[in-house]
Amino acid sequence: MKGAHRIACGLALTVALAGCEKPAPPPPPLSKEAQITRDAPPELMFRGTFAGRPIHLVVNDCEVYSVRSLEGGEVEWTSVLKPEFYPFFSVCQRQSLQVEGSVMTARLGRMAIGAGGCCATGGTYRSTDGIAWKRTGY
Repeated sequence: MKGAHRIACGLALTVALAGCEKPAPPPPPLSKEAQITRDAPPELMFRGTFAGRPIHLVVNDCEVYSVRSLEGGEVEWTSVLKPEFYPFFSVCQRQSLQVEGSVMTARLGRMAIGAGGCCATGGTYRSTDGIAWKRTGY
């Protein structure tokens, strides 16, 4: 009887464990760039057709990036516009991206830490293709 009982218990354990496969590991967390791209508000992102071609741009920390989508929700950023170099510590005070007809406008402004007001670097930039930019004002 002991042998039959062991067989029955072993069988019951086998059946119980058969449905207990290890769950797939969770996907790795998204990169900082992918999270920023996903969560960017409309005033800091453009995704659509511009100058006859598809383009995806995002503004982060007073810099405009071209975004290329990768597998798994990841992205690759390429800088297309940033304010001129400033030799001291600064913080992004204002940034926006706007499209009106065939012109894209980026407003960027970095404030020197401790200086107050805006802006040590930056200005208003315009583009007709989203890649080449021309400064048009402060």
